[in-house]
Amino acid sequence: MQSVSIDHYENFPVASWLCPARLRPAVAAIYHFARTADDLADEGHAATAERQRDLAAYREDLRLTVRGETPSERWATPVFRPLGAALQQFHLPTALLERLLDAFEQDLVQHEYADRAELLAYCSRSANPVGRLLLHLYDIDDATALARSDAICSALQLINFWQDMSRDGPRARVYAPRADLARHGVSTEQLRQCQDSPAARALLAELCDWAQGLIQQGAPLVHQIPGRAGWELRLVVQGGLRILERIRAMNYATLLSRPQLGARDLPLMLWRAAWMRSPVDSQVGTIA
Repeated sequence: MQSVSIDHYENFPVASWLCPARLRPAVAAIYHFARTADDLADEGHAATAERQRDLAAYREDLRLTVRGETPSERWATPVFRPLGAALQQFHLPTALLERLLDAFEQDLVQHEYADRAELLAYCSRSANPVGRLLLHLYDIDDATALARSDAICSALQLINFWQDMSRDGPRARVYAPRADLARHGVSTEQLRQCQDSPAARALLAELCDWAQGLIQQGAPLVHQIPGRAGWELRLVVQGGLRILERIRAMNYATLLSRPQLGARDLPLMLWRAAWMRSPVDSQVGTIA
């Protein structure tokens, strides 16, 4: 199982060597579908109306592909031909693909969130479908696994938000819920202007704790995923936790700069992944 935000989707490894070979084309197809749609919503200098038209055309190509009809040539080769093969072979739940497009369309018109529930509802469209699609590839569909997958994917999306505050602010996107902002005496305009302050750092500390709680809630899923894929998920979880460590090490100053992982983080993540304990033990998924 892997996670979603390339730069946008960087917290989710894609078709890595840990993924079973028979699943790699399908995983890559899901990734390219999501990344291309994300680029339509975010990249370049197109006006909002043009982005909305492109996403509508993209959605129509998805529906044509699902029906076994020929999509437009614009995205056929990089996206819809491989996705069509994955749909045919694995019977992917197409409603989950549609939900990803709902999230990208939402990004064009909604730039603030009232409370945590509203932000998690966004994550249920922007991130959780990817985890559920990947569980589908592994024939895992029990309610506990789906809930844990949602918790991990939502957490990774939130971690990406807190990591990216220095980028999102200039784009007038504020993902910190207004209820949390009000409690800490921080305004949306301060975040848009990337104005660092003790109050803003206290806000980020609380939001990071929220994200860590979610990822630990979902961490027992690593013991439900078989073989090498379970190890890949361990690294996904540890990658999210390591980013949170990086944010804490810079004293939550992500309005000023963006923390990221590098090659030096991998040995530590591997060691921690190896020591993640089963649900029968306490402290599952915690940092060693």
